[in-house]
Amino acid sequence: MNPINREQQVMTEAAVALKSIARRPDVKSSVEHNPQLYRLLQRAAARYVTGDQQSQALEVAQRLRHDGYAVSLEYIGENTRTLAECEHATQELATLIMNMGQQGISGRVSFDLSHIGLLLDKELALQHLLQLGELAQPLGIELFISMEESAKTEYILHIYQQAVAKYPLIGITLQAHLHRTLEDAAAVLSAGAYVRLVKGAYEEPRDISLSRSAELDQRYIELFRLVVERGCHVSVATHDESLIASLLELEWSGAASVEFELLYGIRPELCVQLRQQEQPVRVYLTYGQEWYLYLCHRIAEYPPNLFQALIDIVDGQREEPVMQYVTSSFDPNHSTHSAT
Repeated sequence: MNPINREQQVMTEAAVALKSIARRPDVKSSVEHNPQLYRLLQRAAARYVTGDQQSQALEVAQRLRHDGYAVSLEYIGENTRTLAECEHATQELATLIMNMGQQGISGRVSFDLSHIGLLLDKELALQHLLQLGELAQPLGIELFISMEESAKTEYILHIYQQAVAKYPLIGITLQAHLHRTLEDAAAVLSAGAYVRLVKGAYEEPRDISLSRSAELDQRYIELFRLVVERGCHVSVATHDESLIASLLELEWSGAASVEFELLYGIRPELCVQLRQQEQPVRVYLTYGQEWYLYLCHRIAEYPPNLFQALIDIVDGQREEPVMQYVTSSFDPNHSTHSAT
């Protein structure tokens, strides 16, 4: 086998293995109940997670906004299975919304519907979403629904349609790798809708999805064109520099707005580069104690990140991750992105 092809195969297998490990409760439990291992992995997670506490995320958000970035904040969690857990997550998000409003942080709150009740009761998830919408709408804060495994897609889209009819600042995430997504976008998005486009992080059957490939990139571009033509507010959520370059060559005038949204700790230099090109950039911040799954996914998306994780575990980080986003090229009082 060609050494390059073998390397690609190993990377692909490593990504699948990491995603599998991330979903195993026994492995997660072992990490949580081993104080030494927990602390070591937490050092690696600190590159991608702002901290355990909401206050830490808000502090980072303020610093990024001061340097001209928009922000999205997520309280990490998914697939909660008790009413108490769902209500706790909803209350945490409600507090986050209110604190953002009090601190003047115009931005976005993102979450999985499975974090606020989807697995227990679809109506419960809808009611929790509407409660959050009632708080966020008058503050001008967007609520963004993340997309989950394909088995949940139909339910997520249905709840989104019901909620956005009442609170138009609610946005939806669409996964380009699913064959159904182009039809979903045409069916559920109207002019002015808020939409985040991702390639898709979940392992899905080949008969309903595309793998990472040039074909998937073309699908993403096709989806981007569709939502631009519909006059949506579009968040391009990818770290693929080649794909971003292709999108920058396209006509955007039909869109209500277009921005690039990148995860905190992933390609900060690309964020700076896009800002230097006067492109609007949003940084996706996370916080909370459920960082184990999030860390595994960040490494799985780009397995060489495992080497960075090892460096962080051994040496720690030489500077705060937020400092990698600072650029002196911009007046912090001027930003090319919209208020949200």
